[in-house]
Amino acid sequence: MPNGTERVLAEVLAGVVQVDHVPPDSHFFEDLCANSLVMAHFCARVRKRPGLPSVSMRDVYGHPTIRSLAAALDQAPEPAVARAEEPPPPPGSTPRYVLCGALQLLVFGLYCVLAGAVTARGYEWVSAGAGAVGIYGRSTVFGGGLFLGACAVPVAAKWLLVGRWRETEFPVWSLAYVRFWTVRALVQASPMALFVGNPLYVLYLRLLGARIGPGVTILSRSVPVCTDLLTIGAGTVMRKDSAFLCYRAHKGLIQTGPVTLGRDAFVGEKTVLDIGTSLGDGAQLGHASALYGCATVPAGHRWHGSPARPTDVDHLRVPPARCSTPRRAGYALAALLQTLLLYAPLAIGGTCLLLTMGPGLDVLLTPDSQDLTSAAFYGEALGLSIGTFLAFVVLGLATVTLVPRALKPLLRADRTYPLYGFHYSVHRAIARLTNIKFFKWLCGDSSYIVHYLRSIGYDLSHVEQTGSNFGTEVQHETPYLATVGSGTMVADGLSILNAEYSGTSFRVARATIGAHSFLGNHIAYPVGGRTGENVLLATKVMVPLDGEVREGVGLLGSPSFEIPRTVERDTRFDHLREGAELDRRLTAKNRFNLRSMGLFLFIRWLHWFALMVIGFAAIDLYPRVGVFLIGLSLMAALLFSIAYYVLVERLLCRFRPLRPLLCSIYDPRFWQQERLWKVPDNHLVVLNGTPFKNTVWRLLGVRVGRRVFDDGASITERTLAAIGDDCTLGAHTKVQAHSQEDGTFKSDHITIGAGCTLGTGALVHYGVSMGDGAVLAPDSFLMKGEEVPSRAHWGGNPAVGR
Repeated sequence: MPNGTERVLAEVLAGVVQVDHVPPDSHFFEDLCANSLVMAHFCARVRKRPGLPSVSMRDVYGHPTIRSLAAALDQAPEPAVARAEEPPPPPGSTPRYVLCGALQLLVFGLYCVLAGAVTARGYEWVSAGAGAVGIYGRSTVFGGGLFLGACAVPVAAKWLLVGRWRETEFPVWSLAYVRFWTVRALVQASPMALFVGNPLYVLYLRLLGARIGPGVTILSRSVPVCTDLLTIGAGTVMRKDSAFLCYRAHKGLIQTGPVTLGRDAFVGEKTVLDIGTSLGDGAQLGHASALYGCATVPAGHRWHGSPARPTDVDHLRVPPARCSTPRRAGYALAALLQTLLLYAPLAIGGTCLLLTMGPGLDVLLTPDSQDLTSAAFYGEALGLSIGTFLAFVVLGLATVTLVPRALKPLLRADRTYPLYGFHYSVHRAIARLTNIKFFKWLCGDSSYIVHYLRSIGYDLSHVEQTGSNFGTEVQHETPYLATVGSGTMVADGLSILNAEYSGTSFRVARATIGAHSFLGNHIAYPVGGRTGENVLLATKVMVPLDGEVREGVGLLGSPSFEIPRTVERDTRFDHLREGAELDRRLTAKNRFNLRSMGLFLFIRWLHWFALMVIGFAAIDLYPRVGVFLIGLSLMAALLFSIAYYVLVERLLCRFRPLRPLLCSIYDPRFWQQERLWKVPDNHLVVLNGTPFKNTVWRLLGVRVGRRVFDDGASITERTLAAIGDDCTLGAHTKVQAHSQEDGTFKSDHITIGAGCTLGTGALVHYGVSMGDGAVLAPDSFLMKGEEVPSRAHWGGNPAVGR
């Protein structure tokens, strides 16, 4: 006879899958043909039944029958005292919200006016130079001063407006927040962010108040803000895409707190360090992991996962090399001189020479307000925009494919090199050139991305073309040691970690992804990943580095556990991926994608042409209006960019909201939605932490409530998302209302209730509903179909109640 838990679980599942009776030994996925979305609804209904223990997706995958699940729940230890419900955030103040936005606009306007004045005066002085030599000399002086000034302003603003950051909290939209936002915006816009991976960047963080020991290597572009609260011991390594901001946005508050790393520590790729967390001397935090809740990794221990827990995996696999202090100092000095004597003069002087000596630009470069009404003015701007845009595309493509290949023989695989030397410079040059986003944006989500990735060095074996082999966001350390097996499909956000680092050395090695696999979104795939052929790697999964090689299974979570490779729901369109039907549909998709690429190029060029008209109009009016107009033109360019891309996206949607889809990737409805992912949205970064971003989200179709605080969220399907009043969206969060698994595309609505909080780096999947006041911890993955109760606190990957 079934026990009470088994009987109730069977009743609940029968209601979800709409059958009269569920046999206790029926496999959820193989016998009942359920899928993760169905089982998420099952878990939500179980949580609502009084007297039943809470069930998570990890429990369902680990015990895939009613009998085994009930036995596991009955044998589980009694839960600890339930966590008190999260108190709801206090209601926001609309007047304070409006006042904060006005002050932020004023600060931004003053910065633009200052930048415009400096640029105008500098251009006048440089253009007055005699010949190429004179222009170079003046460009060197002006460019060097501009670079050093842009680096010094954030440091001065930080010490003048804040002094030393201390552990505290204050409400968003307050005067204290305006000071915080001003410093954050200036620090993150500093050109010194381009020197990540260089000892100069470490020195810059020290000037901002961080306590950083000697020999520290920071590769992450996520610039910390409350730098006085950051402590890093000597010899520590921080991989790229790790977040250690020393603050968090939580329930309408900015909370600052320390992040402390001991000597010789290691922080992996795609990690999040929440405030109050620490690593001891020699401790390691693995890839795709997170520390939060004031967690501490003891000295010498290794942790991984989200939330992190102990492991035996060693992530420091590179032997040390001799890397002295003079070597680091010499590398930093060489990089600084290269910037001051080469890059800055080339950018400024080259632009000046092009504009002053370029043929056919007489009207554009002659200050006269009457020119703005002449056809010649717009004709010259049209010609110049077409020429520069074509030069960028053609020369850019030649550069990213040819220059790195010329540098390739200078680096050998599996050989250890010291940091901050010739080989390190070659490695960084290859990584930067081959990771330029423009061409991946252009070719991604189409058959043509395969040819582009091959042209920059990827080993793609025998390609089984699907028309969506790779998304638009793929990055790597070196493309020449990236192997992807035949028939494998990759969604967006893949980072191939085919370089390994220690505090003194690095080496490049081959990373191999098996054939006939599918990789979801935002995955870091390291050298030595223990996956073979025919593997499903779910969104935000931690790729295992130990144990047997996984084949023919799916992997989910951090740390990962096995799930079914496919379910019946994802095979219903397999007949469209075979034989003559595949050929016909793939040909149609290729034609559509080719038109999308052409449209993408036209849209980008038209935007560039409009910005050029705005800039030259400011130059023509400059003698009459003065430097104020140059700053105003910068603001006008940003406003135009926002309005332009809002209009582009709405036109592509025909001013209609998207509808939930379950279809093949060879369905034209998917192609229409896929096209939207090519519309740029990087200009929205400027609006992070301001009320104006909410306005833009509304224009794009997001149903946004009042006084939402958006610290840097990304929303992919805007018209499928609803966000309630007074929500707090942390930095690097993603609200993604779609999923693609092999040849099947799925999308659905996402509802985030009033007063909810999404922690730093969290991802919310399609079909999710979060009740009012719910909190999602940093780096969490809230799976499709989950229902988070009001005022609950969830966290982890996959997220569960805490």
